[in-house]
Amino acid sequence: MENLALIDSFSEFKDDKLIDRVTLMAILEDVFRSTLKRRFGSDDNFDIIINPDKGDLEIWRNRIVVADGEVEDDNAEISLTNARKIEEDFEVGEDVSEEVKLIDLGRRSILALRQNLISKIHEHDNTNIYKQFKELEGELYTAEVHHIRHRAIILLDDEGNEIILPKDRQIPSDFFRKGENVRGVIESVELKGNKPSIIMSRTAPIFLEKLFESEIPEVFDGLITIKKVVRIPGEKAKVAVDSYDDRIDPVGACVGMKGSRIHGIVRELGNENIDVINYTNNLNLFISRALSPARITSLKLDEENKTAQVYLKPEEVSKAIGRGGHNIRLAGQLTGYEIDVYREGVEEDVELTEFSDEIEGWIIEAFAKIGFDTARSILEQDVDDLVRRTDLEEETVLDVMRILKEEFEE
Repeated sequence: MENLALIDSFSEFKDDKLIDRVTLMAILEDVFRSTLKRRFGSDDNFDIIINPDKGDLEIWRNRIVVADGEVEDDNAEISLTNARKIEEDFEVGEDVSEEVKLIDLGRRSILALRQNLISKIHEHDNTNIYKQFKELEGELYTAEVHHIRHRAIILLDDEGNEIILPKDRQIPSDFFRKGENVRGVIESVELKGNKPSIIMSRTAPIFLEKLFESEIPEVFDGLITIKKVVRIPGEKAKVAVDSYDDRIDPVGACVGMKGSRIHGIVRELGNENIDVINYTNNLNLFISRALSPARITSLKLDEENKTAQVYLKPEEVSKAIGRGGHNIRLAGQLTGYEIDVYREGVEEDVELTEFSDEIEGWIIEAFAKIGFDTARSILEQDVDDLVRRTDLEEETVLDVMRILKEEFEE
């Protein structure tokens, strides 16, 4: 029959779109019924018989025989004369089932039917892809670089699914070539129109967490728990780990002998500096550990305002603050406390904000961003280093230092 050839031609979508034959047949029935409604006004009196094993489909139109000249609805009724053209012994009042050939639907209807089928299969396929990747949100995923654009890299996985790695989800040092495999986490999956938009990230903290799960067996097995991860992608990260088994050293297990276990993770992240810290419920101790490699002398907590005053020897201050203020910023994010650093043994110091009548606010803010918010904290630094870290002009830095020196000379 003619229907079979058309069904076989439609079945090409089964292979291209990874859609099973039974689902394809269900979509076919839905599409054919829509076509019948448009062609005949109703599909209520049609039977569509599908054999998914053979890929066969038959359409039968059911009508009641009425006397000649009494046909009121061509779709539901057939005249006695026309009925007897099908079978000679039909009588008025009997049911007639007549097979509808595709050619009877007309060329235009067949073309519309094909377009509708393609649309339905794409919609089904996209819905399945959306559901598949929605379940993978927050999980590691690997795909191949297909196309490099200015604002994003377009990746394709083994099944040809398109995944987007935006520029702001890439580590600053990332550099990929076409055909190269890229690993990240599926950050979000959304349906835009009928098409799923799959976003990958390499900057999300959970990417680092999942790398720990992937590379460190004790984390994968649940013997070591990752309590929190904070990152400045490509620069520095802090990971708080804990173990309910006292026999396991969680930090040692994560780092490995001479850093052997964490080395692969560091390399994956573009040599991001990773501090692994033992988690504890003791806030004083946790904040102290979070500021490593600096060693603090004493600490005052204000739990109500979530602030901590940390006192260190002058030579430890730069370690606590870290390059670009990264260390103290991450320590604050890890512990949930705003950390203020004070130099032990320095009796006289002045907050930088006290000089707001002589130093412009944006300049004070530039110093505060890198952890220098007092006069002495700036005066102890090298001019060239301050210029590099703040991006201020050398003349501006020298002018600030002159103003601060005058304060102490008085």
